[in-house]
Amino acid sequence: MTAIETPCVRICVIDETTGICIGCGRTLEEIGSWMSYTAEERRTVMAGLEKRLSKIADREKA
Repeated sequence: MTAIETPCVRICVIDETTGICIGCGRTLEEIGSWMSYTAEERRTVMAGLEKRLSKIADREKA
């Protein structure tokens, strides 16, 4: 069986303002649907996670 790639870092806390997990950067919908996503869909989501997380970090600094 092949392992499914995941950005999860086991810091599962949803930011109330953005609805994004502060650990991995995914939304609750993305987290819940992750297993049913194709490999391409997962890669597409993962490509944008760093930008999402940096927005949260920048907001917290302000």
